[in-house]
Amino acid sequence: MEFIIKAKGHKNVSATHKTTLEITKENCLTPTGHCIIGINANKSMDDFSEEFKEKLRNAKKIIVEIEVEDLKEVIVGEGHKDLILNHPTDMVIRKSDYICPRTLMINANKSAKDINREIVKKLKNGANLTFKIIVE
Repeated sequence: MEFIIKAKGHKNVSATHKTTLEITKENCLTPTGHCIIGINANKSMDDFSEEFKEKLRNAKKIIVEIEVEDLKEVIVGEGHKDLILNHPTDMVIRKSDYICPRTLMINANKSAKDINREIVKKLKNGANLTFKIIVE
């Protein structure tokens, strides 16, 4: 099962956060948003069906594919029975096991700082991105 979100880069994308990566429906990004790689997302966790939320909670493996133009980054993490999945604007991938309403997945193998710098450069120039969540 998969869920696709479209978002945009921004001149302030730095993608330097060591433990998280985020996309948001918000339409601006300050220079302190080190984990945010995409803004103006067309969907949020509020748009997930209950079935999809249950699959995320029970998932041993969640895959997120981030595509920007001809480049792709793949992030692998886990679900957890306590995932809340109801934040209206933000979606966060975490290397840790911290859970809050913004958490999409935990124990991820990558954070913002691990993203290919060519992708980051394109996002800094305002490129569009596709954020595909795949639950097996």
